[in-house]
Amino acid sequence: MNRISSLFGIQYPIVQAGMIWASGWRLASAVSNAGGLGLIGAGSMYPDVLKHHIQRCKEATNKPFGVNVPLLYPDIEQLINIILEEKVQVVFTSAGNPKTWTPILKAAGIKVVHVVSSSAFALKSEAAGVDAVVAEGFEAGGHNGREETTTMVLIPAVCEKVQIPVIAAGGIGSGRAMAAAFALGASGVQVGSRFVATPEASSHINFKQAVVNAKEGDTMLSLKKLTPVRLIKNHFYEAVKTAEDGGAEPDALKVLLGRARAKTGMFEGNLEEGELEIGQVSALIHDIKPAAAVLEDIWNEFQTVRKQLGNLII
Repeated sequence: MNRISSLFGIQYPIVQAGMIWASGWRLASAVSNAGGLGLIGAGSMYPDVLKHHIQRCKEATNKPFGVNVPLLYPDIEQLINIILEEKVQVVFTSAGNPKTWTPILKAAGIKVVHVVSSSAFALKSEAAGVDAVVAEGFEAGGHNGREETTTMVLIPAVCEKVQIPVIAAGGIGSGRAMAAAFALGASGVQVGSRFVATPEASSHINFKQAVVNAKEGDTMLSLKKLTPVRLIKNHFYEAVKTAEDGGAEPDALKVLLGRARAKTGMFEGNLEEGELEIGQVSALIHDIKPAAAVLEDIWNEFQTVRKQLGNLII
């Protein structure tokens, strides 16, 4: 059993990312039941909604699962209190400084992992006491690091700097990519986009189909003056690009973004006016299949590639 499997008490060192509007209790429990670590994405949930999803997930699985919490969320204290009350075993934090909440979570016996986009942030997370880090490369969907460091470069850079386990993320949707991440020094992988294209994901079928239909070059990093986010190109993206090319300031971009833009696209299925967050790996996703099958495919291909690489003479 490797470091990540041991840390979480799971069968496979594969984590399903806690994505907004996609990662509810159905997806998290399905991945956990299949041997990975399922995460509920709290970024799109009010505190009472998060509580409901945690309780339903407990009913749907007796395996470990966790919650992903963006630390800049306005109701962060309420979310943390619910996590503590519900005795969640694992918390992945992102988008903020882990120093504030990590000691509180750890004191409750919770395993804490922080998402980083650079080795500098990885070192700060290690100093804050987290149990592991997710090193997420530029290829990833959703909110992204400003450094724009690719997974191929980021994983070995982070592994050189920290002693705690490193989970690779960004562009990972297959066993081949998982094997590459392990070759770079990772002890596990976090998979996001591939799990969007599953029946259990809570996102709209229109969005799932858009992910399946995406080709190379169909996603771009956008809104860099606010918080960088990787989007599928659509009418909203083109409007943002036009504004950014024209030198729009953050306040103007906030007006253009408006409210509930991500919900409009990913949850309600408006493919033109919505914010469609997905990774570059969407170009390699060709079907919608159950989460358990996705996990099994990744693991089996990973094992096959490992054997093939073991037989290579260089």
